[in-house]
Amino acid sequence: MQNKGFVKVFALLLTLVCVFYLSFSFVTTYQMNKVDEITKTQGEEAGAHYLDSVMNNPVWLGAYSLKDCREMEISLGLDLKGGMNVILEVSVPEVVKALADHKEDPAFNKAVAKAAEGAKNSQSDFITLFVKEYKALAPDGNLAELFATQQLKGKVTTKSSDSEVEKVLRAEVQSAIDNSYNVLRTRIDRFGVVQPNIQTLEGQMGRIMVEMPGVKEPERVRKLLQGSANLEFWETYNTEEIIPFLATLDTRLAAEHAAIAENDTAKADTTAMAELTPAEKVDATDSTKKAPVKDLAAALKGNSGTPAEKAGAAVDEQAMKNHPLASVLQFAQGPMGCVVGYASWRDTATVNRYITSAVAKEVLPSDLKLYWGVKPVGSGNMGDIFELYAIKITERNGRAPLEGDVVTEAKDDYEQNGRPCVSMTMNSDGARRWAALTKKNVKRAIAIVLDGYVYSAPTVQNEITGGVSSITGHFTLEDTRDLANVLNTGKMPAPAHIVSEQFVGPTLGQESINQGITSFVIAFILLMIYMCGMYGLIPGMVANGALILNFFFTLGVLTSFQAALTMSGIAGMVLSLGMAVDANVLIYERTKEELRAGKTVRAALSDGYSNAFSAIFDSNLTSIITGIILYNFGTGPIRGFATTLIIGILVSFFTAVYLTRIVYEHFLNKEKWMNLTFTTSLSRKFLHDTHYKFMSSYKKSFTIFGVLLVVGIASLFVRGLSKGIDFTGGRNFVVVFEKQVEPETVRTLLQNKFGDANIQVIALGTDHQTVRISTNYRIDEEGTEVDSEIEATLFETLKGGGLLSSDLDLQTFINRDERAGGSIISSEKVGPSVAEDITYGAIVSVVLALIAIFLYILLRFRNVAFSVGAVVALTVDTLLIIGAYSICWGWVPFSLEIDQTFIGAILTAIGYSINDKVVVFDRIREFLHLYPNRDRQRLFNDSLNTTLTRTINTSLTTLVVLLCIFFLGGESIRSFAFAMILGVVIGTCSSIFMAAPVAFLTMGQRIKENDSEMK
Repeated sequence: MQNKGFVKVFALLLTLVCVFYLSFSFVTTYQMNKVDEITKTQGEEAGAHYLDSVMNNPVWLGAYSLKDCREMEISLGLDLKGGMNVILEVSVPEVVKALADHKEDPAFNKAVAKAAEGAKNSQSDFITLFVKEYKALAPDGNLAELFATQQLKGKVTTKSSDSEVEKVLRAEVQSAIDNSYNVLRTRIDRFGVVQPNIQTLEGQMGRIMVEMPGVKEPERVRKLLQGSANLEFWETYNTEEIIPFLATLDTRLAAEHAAIAENDTAKADTTAMAELTPAEKVDATDSTKKAPVKDLAAALKGNSGTPAEKAGAAVDEQAMKNHPLASVLQFAQGPMGCVVGYASWRDTATVNRYITSAVAKEVLPSDLKLYWGVKPVGSGNMGDIFELYAIKITERNGRAPLEGDVVTEAKDDYEQNGRPCVSMTMNSDGARRWAALTKKNVKRAIAIVLDGYVYSAPTVQNEITGGVSSITGHFTLEDTRDLANVLNTGKMPAPAHIVSEQFVGPTLGQESINQGITSFVIAFILLMIYMCGMYGLIPGMVANGALILNFFFTLGVLTSFQAALTMSGIAGMVLSLGMAVDANVLIYERTKEELRAGKTVRAALSDGYSNAFSAIFDSNLTSIITGIILYNFGTGPIRGFATTLIIGILVSFFTAVYLTRIVYEHFLNKEKWMNLTFTTSLSRKFLHDTHYKFMSSYKKSFTIFGVLLVVGIASLFVRGLSKGIDFTGGRNFVVVFEKQVEPETVRTLLQNKFGDANIQVIALGTDHQTVRISTNYRIDEEGTEVDSEIEATLFETLKGGGLLSSDLDLQTFINRDERAGGSIISSEKVGPSVAEDITYGAIVSVVLALIAIFLYILLRFRNVAFSVGAVVALTVDTLLIIGAYSICWGWVPFSLEIDQTFIGAILTAIGYSINDKVVVFDRIREFLHLYPNRDRQRLFNDSLNTTLTRTINTSLTTLVVLLCIFFLGGESIRSFAFAMILGVVIGTCSSIFMAAPVAFLTMGQRIKENDSEMK
């Protein structure tokens, strides 16, 4: 074996990289277990202190804090950890209207409306459609007349051509989208989500995907993400002007708390004296309602489950009674500009409650606003520390005296002392107002506020004229770049709204983890047993060792890419293990052939690896091609599956082809393992020396395939398919009931309430307590309250029908982690425009996969007959799988909806099926070179027979894996496994009975039905 040293060095480096990245998961687990231990033995407050102390201090390798370790550990997807996946769409039509200063031109507004409607059903973007519609409505119109506005001054003039205006519009729209991305990133970071994922969707103008593992409050997240960004420049109060008011507020709050405590004590005593009368029970309830909220830090954080959140502010209880505000907000001392206090992030919600209370409205100046800084200014035992700024309202309408729409350009720069800053330029109106504002506030701070958070509050040294100034502060270079981007775009011209949403409760996520681990372990054990049973203990264990390394490397590389591990990803990993066995099977089968030819074990292994290489390479590369197409056209779980599958295939190629060979050569060089036969008593005669006449039975096989195709296609016309919301648009709710329910009962109740909307209800599992409700009710409506209203309607309808507990309330019903009395455990929403894009992407991805495979086979085999045979057989495979879904949906005990996961299964089945066909064609190519004078039909038959053992063994090992996923992997992945099982069975048959005969006929050959005609 050549380059053995390189393989060893690469394997060692890969091992070290995987150990390094996987170590963060172990460190995080160790530290969190230590927090739990301290909490149990010393109390929650001690646990919270320890967590805050290690969060920002090195705990691993002297350089990585616990916060760093949590960001670099294995990231779990939403279906495993629970959480929310959202696709937001910035309203491009509103952006365009704003850029035109909302002109009343009839042709302009009609073009915008028609383009917005057309974008829902077209693959062209809004800008293209708008320009087309406007030119159709106003042939003599000029886009420059619409967009030569103050906002686009210097970019569009009255002499600009339509193409120049279109280019500017695209740039401005993209700028607004980038600004939305930055605003959303800041909001999510402030929300406190661990390992969030936010990205703009390529090729989908205006769409941003956000994944937030672990969140439990969908309504709060919807409001957080859909609010408009607003850039403002505010006058401020000096520190010494506001501190006396805060001290007075602290005193008044202490007095009020003391009065409430006395009132609560008196009511408790009254209840104890007369406890069985209804009146006292009402009093006791009322007193409970008036009790102060215990912990609002958890509400700010969005997760009340961790010790840090449960502990609340770690301050002396007596101090909290005597100084409620001062105990959680450290008042600023001395001249601090407009900063009036500091607070730990865990106390900011409590401070917010105090400064917005009724008492605060009486004490604080009416023209005062208090805003938090966007970034922590430091950290300590209490966690990250944030500044509180005093903003002064000077305008009658309550708005800022200057807003972001006056900024024409901003760029990141450096001060004279070399520190990063932001320089900005305003338009003429902004320059005039900025000069007046700075002249009025010399030696005072002006706060730059975005979305309610202070980004900077520089002190004005003198009047700034000309509209050019700089913003300084505690900035890094990345900070100034982000702030410059925010200033360049300013206030978002249009809000973003949710067009797709998926929410999974954490309990459901834990169930997915358990099911995924179970299916993986059992599949792995069965594969190990199968390999040892078919090829002997030593060859079997070498192959199994390669599988273990394959799993280790795949997990390590996946972690290094910061890719989230999802249930689909686990399925991809399990399937890649099944496909990894294929390489070992190919090598062992070729080695057995060489041994039967009389070669020694050393020579047979060498030739076995060499002869199997081309088939392994080609089959793996075709699978990678389908994986790349899956990744580019899929979203969410499909991308997770594709990522894991591609990594698994690359790693399996390395471990099976190179590492196992090094192991064999190591022992053979020591004169060990010299008597290996790669057979057992079970496999010695298994499909050995077969002489089946596959080619001459082509008419029978074509007839059977033809009948199945006719039946499947007829079912597609008669029954159709059960389309999921990915293709129709709508909402899915998975609801768990306490009692057994029938889907028809649920559907009837909802149909009466939802009117003409489509309603589908299917049972999940066999316990008759879990159903999935799918509906397009109000799917075209936008707004932050629509989703909440639909959840409330669903709750009222089900409770009114007696399907939920009588004492169940709405908050418990929509709590994804609460199942008492019945609740929603997961939900999903897909808007009509997203559904249209998914449909288009699904069709394109399947067609592209077939075209790519056709071209690759043509390139590798240099014969169009092999390409035609492969693509015809793959097309038949695809149509038969789709036909089977059409025939079976509605009566099998699991969902057969056509969704993105199904498309992923189709593409994966195509990638797997082509493996079989490539191996057969590779053997045909080899025989054509070795036996150029042999009868072609006999040569094809010999090729099919010599690869038959490999074909059956690979199919059986993959079926073992898929059956484990199907029965043990959980409801969410069962439909995928079913499609793959069909793909393996149908693909194996088509490789033998369809691909080879079609290729043979395409070569212009005639298949002889009488074997005696062959030479």
